[in-house]
Amino acid sequence: MSIDDYFWIDDCFRVYKGKFLWKSCLKDGTEVINALTKESVISGTRFYLKAKQEGFPDPISVRDGTVGGKL
Repeated sequence: MSIDDYFWIDDCFRVYKGKFLWKSCLKDGTEVINALTKESVISGTRFYLKAKQEGFPDPISVRDGTVGGKL
């Protein structure tokens, strides 16, 4: 089966079942996301490609875990 025979999602990537996980792969052969379900791979790959194009969201700020006062 050639790469042209796969079903392409959004004309950007394909999803296929590996030995244990579902995987997504770009047209150039780069693997992107691995997940337990097909739906998770599709949504995760869409999120990744959109963030790669538009920029990734800022990370959540880190909070200091120190508790003030005497115990």
